[in-house]
Amino acid sequence: MLQFNRCQPLKQITQKCFSSIRVKTEKHTQLFLSRTFALAELRKSWHSTQSLVGDKNIILMGPPGAGKTTVGRIIGQKLGCCVIDVDDDILEKTWNMSVSEKLQDVGNEQFLEEEGKAVLNFSASGSVISLTGSNPMHDATMWHLKKKGIIVYLDVPLVDLISRLKFMKMDRIVGQNSGTSMKDLLQFRKQYYKKWYDARVFCECGASPEEVADKVLNAVKRYQDADSETFISTRHIWPNDCEQKVSAKFFSEAVIEGLASDGGLFVPEKEFPKLSRGEWKSLVGASYIEQAQIILERCIHPADIPPARLGEMIETAYGDNFACSKIAPVRHLSGNQFLLELFHGPTGSFKDLSLQLMPHIFAYCIPPNCNYMILVATSGDTGSAVLNGFSCLSKNDKQRIAVVTFFPETGVSDFQKAQIIGSQRENGWAVGVQSDFDFCQTAIKRIFKDSDFTGFLTVEYGTILSSANSINWGRLLPQIVYHASAYLDLVSQGFISFGSPVDVCIPTGNFGNILAAVYSKMMGIPIRKFICASNQNHVLTDFIKTGHYDLRERRLVQTFSPSIDILKSSNLERHLHLMANKDGQLMTKLFNQLENQHHFQIEKILVEKLQQDFVADWCSEEECLAAINSTYNTSGYILDPHTAVAKVVADRLQDKTCPVIISSTAHYSKFAPAIMQALKIKEINETSSSQLYLLGSYNALPPLHEALLERTKQHEKMKYEVCAPDVSVLKGHVEKIIQNQFI
Repeated sequence: MLQFNRCQPLKQITQKCFSSIRVKTEKHTQLFLSRTFALAELRKSWHSTQSLVGDKNIILMGPPGAGKTTVGRIIGQKLGCCVIDVDDDILEKTWNMSVSEKLQDVGNEQFLEEEGKAVLNFSASGSVISLTGSNPMHDATMWHLKKKGIIVYLDVPLVDLISRLKFMKMDRIVGQNSGTSMKDLLQFRKQYYKKWYDARVFCECGASPEEVADKVLNAVKRYQDADSETFISTRHIWPNDCEQKVSAKFFSEAVIEGLASDGGLFVPEKEFPKLSRGEWKSLVGASYIEQAQIILERCIHPADIPPARLGEMIETAYGDNFACSKIAPVRHLSGNQFLLELFHGPTGSFKDLSLQLMPHIFAYCIPPNCNYMILVATSGDTGSAVLNGFSCLSKNDKQRIAVVTFFPETGVSDFQKAQIIGSQRENGWAVGVQSDFDFCQTAIKRIFKDSDFTGFLTVEYGTILSSANSINWGRLLPQIVYHASAYLDLVSQGFISFGSPVDVCIPTGNFGNILAAVYSKMMGIPIRKFICASNQNHVLTDFIKTGHYDLRERRLVQTFSPSIDILKSSNLERHLHLMANKDGQLMTKLFNQLENQHHFQIEKILVEKLQQDFVADWCSEEECLAAINSTYNTSGYILDPHTAVAKVVADRLQDKTCPVIISSTAHYSKFAPAIMQALKIKEINETSSSQLYLLGSYNALPPLHEALLERTKQHEKMKYEVCAPDVSVLKGHVEKIIQNQFI
């Protein structure tokens, strides 16, 4: 399951394990047991080969002025080991001249070669090695050093680097030509540092060498302890409580499996990682890609995805795919209200922020020689986003990963339906279901729990099922980034100072988006209140107010905001598990009761705990349309219906003592008929394309989403299937698609 390019035996173990999948056997469950054993061996092998005990080195890498030499000496004293400075102990002794003299003598390009030769002839073990700022620009040197230790990147704020270099009176470094500023050269150098490091030390502005040294040791300890960051099911029964236990999983396993075998959802076994106040402040003004890398590195162990590879995925996901370079910009609407625009991705909804990245994470984590079928239920936006995201994988990955998305045939907007159908590609299919989203989501969970069916697919077709809904931890995790980024943007724009609280108001049905905001607070973002905004399907609002989750005699109502037309909120289980101090037995009881009796009530102490952070309310259809109309008339800005729901609730509940960030979860183009009704536009044309062109003529904010227009045109050329609301029928479609894709 884990792919480590630096350790070939690990791949061999994985291949050996998964080659058995295609061997037919009546006891197919044994395949999964052997797979689990092999994964444990993988981790054990990785841990032993990467341990710093014995002959391994700690290698400090960073730009000039990062403090590598000073920090290295402090670490050497703490560990009682040899300290080697490449400048002083290797280069100058080899050349019999100072580094600056050598650079002046041979010039930039020749200097790198001479420097590389000197280091390649050097060998050490059990030492702390401080590299030069230019060592990472020589590939052979870095491969030579990487074999013998862990490379720790000292990521120091640019302002500190410039200040230190001025103090050191260093006015020229390797690669600096006339006319190139020190700032530009240091920025250019980052690409080389990002390529090689195993662990990053993200330094706060003004951090002392002693503080940095302690961070290095903590980073090394984390890197060594590959088994420390695991995930458990929300229904995990702790030892001695019950004989039935669910073993902990690594990040890679949680992503691949999607749903725990006991029906629960994967969550971190230990506390959520935190960034310090100084680290957050260092991220103010950073790009979205830079913020994402720092945040996600803290949440994903390098044994699962090496940081350099993770960085490549992030840059691919948030590169040219978004219409706005800021990815998720924050716009001041009026008063203390701000909009977090989450619709600039290729399919025009907040789902793109995770589903442009999650497929790359998934493809990296899965083992070779095995096919995966991703099952997705969508209430409108997830379907097109997941189909688009997985279609962006490499050709090789698309040959072993396929996607089928089930959507309520009459429960999404016409545009959403056209978009889902138009997003089908060679590895992606759309199937309409003659029911609602809750049926689609429940059906997929039942398919996952049907071991006979999943085992049959594994044995017969060599195919394993997984999910890309927010029940999958790999789907939910990237959403933390934009909530943190929004807060940092308000600080950067001068609306607040760091540490000042904000509220967030989020239209939600499945609780994933608002839960990601909770996780961002756990990581250190000062969010005061989470405002849950519901439409007429307000089961979540009722639950937050009463602690009673009641689906009895409640029927799903189709609204102008179909993406939150949900009654069974999956991610609520994760939050209740957190509040109940990870009581898996309670979660099992509550959600079995919901499944069988269609309601449950939590204890008063949990209700009070929930209401400390959450408030909630709902919005009628009339109020939704009125909010769209009034916002356009006062600001020239068009809200989509989901964002309008959130604005109505924010207006009603937020006390205006601090800013409120309203999540704008979709572009209004996807809901043209509702928008035209709200704006009292009578010339409602028949086709989605003509409706979009008409709305575009109003020159409103935000501008028309061009990618959405293209997607509707593709719909006219594509076919899709429709099926009855029967789990057996859905299974038949899954098997048929697997046959078409993999056989």
